Amino acid sequence: MVDNWTNRWDERYSKEEFAYGIHPNIYLEEQLKKLQPTSILFAAEGEGRNAVYAAKLGWEVTAFDISKEGKNKALQLAKNNLVEINYLLGELDTLNFKEEQFDALALIFAHFPAAIKSNLHQSLNTLLKKGAYVIFEAFSKNHLQYNSVNDKVGGPKDIDSLFSLEEVKADFHNFDFIELEEKIIELNEGLFHNGTASVIRFVARKK
Repeated sequence: MVDNWTNRWDERYSKEEFAYGIHPNIYLEEQLKKLQPTSILFAAEGEGRNAVYAAKLGWEVTAFDISKEGKNKALQLAKNNLVEINYLLGELDTLNFKEEQFDALALIFAHFPAAIKSNLHQSLNTLLKKGAYVIFEAFSKNHLQYNSVNDKVGGPKDIDSLFSLEEVKADFHNFDFIELEEKIIELNEGLFHNGTASVIRFVARKK
């Protein structure tokens, strides 16, 4: 991934305050409570709020991101909460994960560049065991109308980096969807997710 993409996230996460807060994403919190804690991977985990929450529930947590600033804050947050997380720095194809390594995957506002997002989803798919769960929430293509009038709600401003229901179904074609919806919600997550948003969220299980 190009350096300016890494630099963007290092700059965002370098501030003392947590960019998206220290509390878990509400949808993730609701869904994790329904599952038996096993091994889980957090992709593009940033400052660690969701990974730390899972660890507090007893999950065996692995996370990765390209931002060293995000990793540093995540490890500090884990220490503050008296839990441990395995946090790796780098792009997915450099991290030497094994096929069928994890029982669950969390993709929470994991917006990758449009040119690689589907390939990344497919690569992440191979890391999951049969029967593994995916918990997903991200901005939909209809979100553009919301961040165009309220920059504080966040999200990519190019439509190809956003998601549609059709794209999600295609990327996760070998999963049974337990729930899948596009929904208008109110976000209140730290400095950069505040206001009305259009999201796609789902829970699915690998066939």
